[in-house]
Amino acid sequence: MGKGLIWATAEDLARNRGKVLSLYRQILRSLNSPELPLTWAARLSKKAEVRAIFLVASEERSLHNIADLIDVAEYSLSLLRKGQIPKFPLI
Repeated sequence: MGKGLIWATAEDLARNRGKVLSLYRQILRSLNSPELPLTWAARLSKKAEVRAIFLVASEERSLHNIADLIDVAEYSLSLLRKGQIPKFPLI
């Protein structure tokens, strides 16, 4: 990650910002996929859940937790692209 051993430095946060924003946008776009068996209301609910999770996660300062959040987001995105809904709370 960067220079911080446990807690993220400003440099660490700046380095991860682009990746996190990209994952956030990709997840929101993937929820619009017609392959997902979701109604319109369920899609809106899932999008609100994603927004809330990313909002809470934006306050995270632990390097390990940030890395875990990115891993979970990438996993969820891979499932969404396959037309599956992740069973974990992220989405």
